[in-house]
Amino acid sequence: MSAPGLALSILIGISLGFFGGGGSILTVPLLVYVFALPPKQAIASSLLVVAAASSAAALQHAGAGNVRPRVALVFGAAGMLGAYGGARVAAFVDGGILLLLFAAIMALTAAAMWRGRRTPDAAETDPRAGSRVKLVLQGFTVGVFTGLVGAGGGFLIVPALTLWAGLPMPAAIGTSLLVIVANSLAGFSGYAAHVEIRADLVAAVSACAIAGSFAGSRLALRVQPGSLRRAFAAFILAMAALILVREGRLVLAAGAEALPRSLPQLLFAIVVLAVGVVAGRASQGSRAGHLPNAEYDEGAGI
Repeated sequence: MSAPGLALSILIGISLGFFGGGGSILTVPLLVYVFALPPKQAIASSLLVVAAASSAAALQHAGAGNVRPRVALVFGAAGMLGAYGGARVAAFVDGGILLLLFAAIMALTAAAMWRGRRTPDAAETDPRAGSRVKLVLQGFTVGVFTGLVGAGGGFLIVPALTLWAGLPMPAAIGTSLLVIVANSLAGFSGYAAHVEIRADLVAAVSACAIAGSFAGSRLALRVQPGSLRRAFAAFILAMAALILVREGRLVLAAGAEALPRSLPQLLFAIVVLAVGVVAGRASQGSRAGHLPNAEYDEGAGI
């Protein structure tokens, strides 16, 4: 087992404890490129790692009163359904295509983190019946992403909980972690039917990530998140570029014979990504024009 890989696993938990998310964005590349797992095995394993680390981080937020279980139940129930379905669909999608989709999501996440968030006013956080419908729909959308590529989707969850569930930002981050736990476990249950995992590796990486989550929470009390947010976003974008270049070259190297077989899967990935972009823009668009100086700098909750 790679000692440098385990050391890097601590960063997964630090990200969760410090930014309120980001675990899956780091876990999948770590398992693929450091521990040399096949893409689907890495995604399935990452779901367990992120669930464990997010549970530790959620408990810390719960101690501070920043978790809303009833809201998490509504959002998480829809997300779990989408996550399980996405994981079952992943059985029919090539691993390389899944990594390309994951890299594209990484790039979107980096962009969301770079911009930061704006705190909505009271009028925006009125949880009306229509807002609950939007909450369920976005919960399902985020769940599909989680199941397909192992991305927790906090960059969509936190704005949705803020705008459509009426939660203040700290509570949205804490509740988002609970939703990520539920989605990750549901996604793994879908992968378990067609992917085997290395339990020893998952346990070791999870233990390091959990330790990192405590360190990240302590660090958050001493360091302004805004001072690291853009650096982390740039790091994620660089990783996304490396994955896109590497996996894109492998897809091209497969030759023209593989193109007819891969084309439907590529089109499917593009459609899924487009849905995610629309969902993200919908939640961000609701905030446009409000409180221009009230940027929220505690990360993008990936």
